[in-house]
Amino acid sequence: MSQLTTAPNTAVLVSLNFGAPDYTESLEELRLLAESAGVTTLALVEGKRQRPDASTFAGSGKVDEIAAIVEELEVPLVIFNHDLSPAQMRNLTAKLQTRVIDRTMLILDIFALRAQSHEGKVQVELAQLKYLSTRLVGMNMDMGQQKYAVGARGPGETQLELDRRKLDRRVHLLNERLKQLKRHRELQRKARNRSEVLSISIVGYTNAGKSTLFNRLTNANVYAADQLFATLDTTSRKLFLEGESKVQVILSDTVGFIRHLPHGLVAAFRSTLEETAHADLLLHVVDVNSPERNDQVAEVNKVLTEIGAQNIRQIVVYNKIDLQDLPSSVKRDEYGKITSIHLSARTGDGLDELRAALIEVRDSPETIEVHQEWHPLNDN
Repeated sequence: MSQLTTAPNTAVLVSLNFGAPDYTESLEELRLLAESAGVTTLALVEGKRQRPDASTFAGSGKVDEIAAIVEELEVPLVIFNHDLSPAQMRNLTAKLQTRVIDRTMLILDIFALRAQSHEGKVQVELAQLKYLSTRLVGMNMDMGQQKYAVGARGPGETQLELDRRKLDRRVHLLNERLKQLKRHRELQRKARNRSEVLSISIVGYTNAGKSTLFNRLTNANVYAADQLFATLDTTSRKLFLEGESKVQVILSDTVGFIRHLPHGLVAAFRSTLEETAHADLLLHVVDVNSPERNDQVAEVNKVLTEIGAQNIRQIVVYNKIDLQDLPSSVKRDEYGKITSIHLSARTGDGLDELRAALIEVRDSPETIEVHQEWHPLNDN
């Protein structure tokens, strides 16, 4: 038996096409998510269905196909590109005789891997616990039986009830910690408001180049890599812009968004994302090379709406122009307002135009309109 098939970080990916228009993009994201989690994909199983099977999501025939691959390769993990119900996950685990996770669990695992700050770790744990709270039944063979071990006896409670009680206490504790951290951020934000410092948040689809841009502008050393969710924790730095007078702003790098981002993650990270909702300006970074850039912009704006940041003025930053040998440029509307900037955060081409734009925004209180569509460089 090869070492590859017995390695613990290998998996079979399963993706079913229910006719969604973004199926191809979602499948590619599943590959990237698995790669970002350090998983080596041994096989991909696809199929078409009109609707999910209530019992196993994929249906008996497709499950048998997956089971044959799992048995042949002795794969320790199967990853579904969908959200599975607790019952579906239990049934699949029993039939496949291996560990089964869904898309949400995979994203949560990546978040746990990337979290560095105390607040980031608290938020990830909170999201994980809320997700697991509906999946306690069936996780262990004796979960629902009475425990009689010394020190583990409850007042007539089953082990399942004890686990739920412990989980609820932990969730309550984590929520209290997040409230304290939120109050601390609010004090910091009030201090910035009193000093009239412009607050700018960098937002965008995951892997659009936000952290590379942040590092370029602030000379910081935030982790940046060609992978999904390379950055999880929000990082803020002071940035001094040289104009007629020296302008100080606070620039924040934020977690990237993705289509079908689990609602529980948005809820858990709401306290951090509220920093974005209180920003004076958003730099919306878009990968100019992505054929799905318009859909990605729409996904980001959907999450911004969910956290109450939909009305904050934006500058759309079309990044990675060096990959297409495109020139840097600044786009304005008929009123002279900046609508977008084309640049390369990697090479630095176009950063001077961006800095000048930030000074212009600092000196002008007018709102910059949100543009969600791609405009080629040769448009008039």
